[in-house]
Amino acid sequence: MSGTPTKSKTNTKTKHAPKDSDQIEFQDNALAQVLYGPQAENLTRLSERTGVQVSSRGLVVMLAGDPAKVAQVKKVLSQLYARLRDKEIDNIDVETVDGAVRLSEPDDADPWSGQTKDMFGGSRLTIQTKKRRISPRSKRQKDYVEAILDNELIFGIGPAGTGKTYLAVAMAVQAFILGQVDRIILSRPAVEAGERLGFLPGDLKDKVDPYLRPLYDALHDTLPGDVVIKRMESGEIEVAPLAFMRGRTLSHAFVILDEAQNTTPMQMKMFLTRLGEGSRMVVTGDMTQIDLPDGTKSGLRDALETIGDVKGVATVKFDQRDVVRHHLVTKIVQAYDAADALRDRLKKGYRGEKDGIGKGADDDSTA
Repeated sequence: MSGTPTKSKTNTKTKHAPKDSDQIEFQDNALAQVLYGPQAENLTRLSERTGVQVSSRGLVVMLAGDPAKVAQVKKVLSQLYARLRDKEIDNIDVETVDGAVRLSEPDDADPWSGQTKDMFGGSRLTIQTKKRRISPRSKRQKDYVEAILDNELIFGIGPAGTGKTYLAVAMAVQAFILGQVDRIILSRPAVEAGERLGFLPGDLKDKVDPYLRPLYDALHDTLPGDVVIKRMESGEIEVAPLAFMRGRTLSHAFVILDEAQNTTPMQMKMFLTRLGEGSRMVVTGDMTQIDLPDGTKSGLRDALETIGDVKGVATVKFDQRDVVRHHLVTKIVQAYDAADALRDRLKKGYRGEKDGIGKGADDDSTA
């Protein structure tokens, strides 16, 4: 009888989550050092992102932690090493590691089975420009690149930092280099709060360039500066405000419309009907950053409602999980999304409360 309490005590032992340990060995010391990064910062980042203990000794990397996470980290390391070995990339930094982790994580909408041969999409989804090789860094980015390859009109919708414009420009540069198109045409609506082109100093180019600067930045990141200047002088690369597209037929060209949420329905229809033979058109925008006057419907929203289901038109929607800028940008986007959702709930609650008060007043008057 006196042994009963002792028995109960042994049954209350804390159960720990199961842990697994594994290791992976590489063959080339030079490639392994690139994979690890300076002071093994890539391995440290991998550990921070997954919770797996990651350590290295020479060509061997040891892993310890949750079994599923250990398997995930092992896959990330093996595929990053394979990309270095096959010369698909020549450097790995913490942003590359972040992208690899995102690509290897399960997705509620499209669960990752863990059996994908190449989570980066292989050579088909690797974009080759004059200055660098570029690969998707999230599942939506993979979908986006595939959509651009397989369709003639593509809408990329989502928050800042998800790579919508950058990947589109990189794809345009690759198509131009390969001779698939004769021209690259980049456009934006010249819309800013409280400003008009006439108030800016200089000639027409000086007036419109500030609105188009993000497109120039993407071009210079994928092509040498002298090549950009030469191709723009020859007309093979054109960066122009949306108003300049009227009356044209854009044939054998890769055409990108950025910040499309700031077009009107009429402007959007005008732009979409410029699509000519042998051309590809990418339209990007963020529905949360509309700068149009109050009461004006966004042309991007109107286009998605009108032609979103048309065959040959693809739409890829990004969210905060696809943000590939500084890690703080993801948190900023999440914070703003949460604040917007809270405001919407409060508005709905206030309206419901007002309706209830009005209804109560009506009931009192009838009594």
